[in-house]
Amino acid sequence: MNESQNKDGQRRSRRLALVLAGGVVGMVALSYAAAVFYQLICREAGLGGATQIAQEVPDKTFDRTITVRFDTAVQPDLPWAFYPVQREIKVKVGENALVMFRAENKSDEPVMGQAVYNVTPDKIGPYFFKVACFCFDVQTLAPHEVADMPVSLFLDPKLLKDRNADDVGVVTLSYTFFKASTQPTQVSEAK
Repeated sequence: MNESQNKDGQRRSRRLALVLAGGVVGMVALSYAAAVFYQLICREAGLGGATQIAQEVPDKTFDRTITVRFDTAVQPDLPWAFYPVQREIKVKVGENALVMFRAENKSDEPVMGQAVYNVTPDKIGPYFFKVACFCFDVQTLAPHEVADMPVSLFLDPKLLKDRNADDVGVVTLSYTFFKASTQPTQVSEAK
């Protein structure tokens, strides 16, 4: 093999390595974005227990009471603890409830996280509304910071007209925190 053929082979190998590395980087980026895209699609289509977003709360509450339980998870690459302050609440249909979740950054670096959520049973999703939620935005916690994160929610009175929902007495609101795809940059202090 002459020198020219050897250089062409090396160029092809480098080009292939770059293409493969780009493919791996793209797949990793897509895997991080998949959870957020899935949540957006489900919320817009009302699928898979996606909750709704409201600008205002109903002006009347009703006698039917439903227990809302809270379930939390954190993906392994996010160094946070995350849990509900209360494990469950009882809420009347149409009543606005405020619940708190607590997150703690267990690392020595600032870290950004994004929560995705759903409710079960899925058939309650169209009637489960949030007025305010930490899950609407990326959250940043400083090193070892502990933060209380509120959620304002209610069950839409239209639930009372859905005969398929008559058997529902318990609803579970689940959150999973993922490490955000962009992270804060570290600024080193001059000493």
